[in-house]
Amino acid sequence: MSETIIDSRLDPRIQARNLHWQGWRVSSIAKYLGLKPATVHSWARRENWDGGSPHQRVAASTEARLIQLVNLPKKTDGDYKEMDKLAKILTTVQTALHQSSEPVAVISNKAMPDYRPHTQSTIDNPPRETREPKEKREKVATNRKPSKLIVLDDDQAERLSEIFTEQSFEYQKAWYRSGLVNRFRNLLKSRQIGATFFMAREAFLRAVKTGNNQIFLSASRAQAFQFKQYIADFLAMVGIEFKGDVPELSNGAKFYFLGTNSRTAQGRNGDLYVDEYFWIQDFKRLRELAEPMASQARFRTTFFSTPSDELHPAYGFWTGTEFNDGRPENEHIKLDVSHAALQAGRLDPDAQFRQIVTLDDAEAGGCNLFDKVYLRQRYAPSVYDQLFKCQFVKPGDSVFEYGWLRAAAVDSMDVWHDYKPWTSPTRPCGIHPVWVAYDPADDGDAAGLVVVMPPQRKGEPFRVVERQLLHGNGFESQAEGIRELLSRYNVTKIVIDASGLGAAVYQLVQKFFPAVIGHKFTQELKAAWVHKAQALFRAKRVQWDSGSMAMDLQAAFMTIRIQKTNSGKSLTYGSGRNAIASHGDLAWALMMLFAEEPLDGSLSSNSSIEVF
Repeated sequence: MSETIIDSRLDPRIQARNLHWQGWRVSSIAKYLGLKPATVHSWARRENWDGGSPHQRVAASTEARLIQLVNLPKKTDGDYKEMDKLAKILTTVQTALHQSSEPVAVISNKAMPDYRPHTQSTIDNPPRETREPKEKREKVATNRKPSKLIVLDDDQAERLSEIFTEQSFEYQKAWYRSGLVNRFRNLLKSRQIGATFFMAREAFLRAVKTGNNQIFLSASRAQAFQFKQYIADFLAMVGIEFKGDVPELSNGAKFYFLGTNSRTAQGRNGDLYVDEYFWIQDFKRLRELAEPMASQARFRTTFFSTPSDELHPAYGFWTGTEFNDGRPENEHIKLDVSHAALQAGRLDPDAQFRQIVTLDDAEAGGCNLFDKVYLRQRYAPSVYDQLFKCQFVKPGDSVFEYGWLRAAAVDSMDVWHDYKPWTSPTRPCGIHPVWVAYDPADDGDAAGLVVVMPPQRKGEPFRVVERQLLHGNGFESQAEGIRELLSRYNVTKIVIDASGLGAAVYQLVQKFFPAVIGHKFTQELKAAWVHKAQALFRAKRVQWDSGSMAMDLQAAFMTIRIQKTNSGKSLTYGSGRNAIASHGDLAWALMMLFAEEPLDGSLSSNSSIEVF
């Protein structure tokens, strides 16, 4: 096979076209010429490289080379000989074209200086359907809109499949293999090991291969949109844009991203993915709504979640006890759902494939993204076990009932009409006033920062719109993190734990927000805050988004317990406020803000400070 020679002086577009006509794959052309595959794909589609006849392609290639030689300032004998041969080839091809009935056309208003003006196909004039002059064409009314279908060619689909395999850890590849042979997967997993990321990519490739619709259900629509963002990032790697409320592939597969409040989901069908189902309040209703979507034999279902508590309605679904409802005793099942039993995955008699993947399992499967020593220092043991070792919270361990905390979770995109983080990310709450609270950990390595939309009328809820755990010992950087919020929110109140390490941050914040309120923790103050928060939760006057925020804040409040004081002579409320429990700082920050509401629940109309 002779070596392909490319003249670097040629327009890369022409070089790419010539290689394409020689049978090269788009990915190979891009690599050979140092171009992006998406660029070559765009040229090929726009200029109709796959159109026309062999005669027309030869004419276009010959013409381009001949013009290049004609314009050389100094020509060798070899150049003149090549020009003579190219002219003869072009004449022969032109004769064949004149004698044939091959369709020819022009594109736009361009006409290359060729031997057959307005008819010969060239790189700038690819073969297309012949049309009458504009003035002779009768105008026809039409309501057709440009197609928004997502189109992948074979090279792009192949590259996405390669990326999917290359960037998946071993435990994720095991999830993929289990999905090939099981219609129903039920996965309990550690936080932050890439389950949503992986499932989004898996679902897209399955849609490409099967044409099945893909349905994503999460605790909130904001959480469901995370699937959409992961798919968009995936397709961007091959130069494709993924957009639209219901994106659709050229093979008919559609993608639906829904929260649990979506009542229109009942008319859809397809492969179903349910994310973080242990954090969905009305789980029974969800299953009634969701599972029928994947009833047909060609569809499959995947439920996956971090565990919450044993009182959650999904617990019986996970353990298999729900299967026994309404069945005779001889058909009852009793499953071992321990980590030891499910580490490798198991298909159970209720047709569910169950598996538990802890952070340790993920690390053994090649995931090297975590520092477990650090995480154990940062989280209380019970919180660490829940988030990373897939252990359920036992009832009765906290001063805040789990049912209260679960009831605080709402689908913010459906319930909060004045909160628009997706359409107005630079001003998600508009002009609505917000309160900010900052509570540092005692060791100075992390701090809880929360942003709340306070009630405007008596009886309205506190709505938590943002939470952060700030890391690093720099007081300046943490104060700057608070200042940054002023550019995105109409901040009317800032409350800071000014005792101990928070004193420095308080002084810095006071310089740009003089009205900042500082508190110094006492046993009496903490007790009052806990009682106020308990009253608000009982009255269902606290709300946060039911996605990942719910997991973080529920875990934070579950760390609040009754404990002995240092002297051992009395009791107080605490969260082990030391190097192993910084997660509780989010809860204490929120309770500081709750206490800013008067006992009767009414808010005064005092003037506030607005910073832009």
